[in-house]
Amino acid sequence: MKKILSALFLISFLMVLVLPVMVSAQTPPSEIESCKMRHDLTGAAWEDRGFSCTAKGVDCDFDSTTFTCGVCCLMDTIYTVTDWIFVGIVALVIIFILLGAFNILTAGGSAEKVTAGRQYIIWACVGMLVALLAKAIPFAVRNVLGL
Repeated sequence: MKKILSALFLISFLMVLVLPVMVSAQTPPSEIESCKMRHDLTGAAWEDRGFSCTAKGVDCDFDSTTFTCGVCCLMDTIYTVTDWIFVGIVALVIIFILLGAFNILTAGGSAEKVTAGRQYIIWACVGMLVALLAKAIPFAVRNVLGL
């Protein structure tokens, strides 16, 4: 176990040293002129508030006079980030529930293992609440921006 941890630490340390060199070798990005919409932000709810976005999968050009692409791209990015956070936390919740159930099933009468398994499951439920809050972030941002 100690060898595995030291190997993981060494690999992580090397990546911290190598990653900036790899990034600095990249050419600088050109000026961003558009963004590709990954979520459907069209409809009457958006247009009633004065925001017109392109459909899902279509580029929104920042020089467009018919679309409010800055706000649309910001909201699309917030939706995408919160979707990834939700998926990651749900995966961790499943792992911790399985780990807690495994501890309870293999406790063999040990009160400590049952308590540890129960704690895993309780913290997995707390994690699920955090994941649900991550899905509520775009709605909070929409209310703050008045969308």
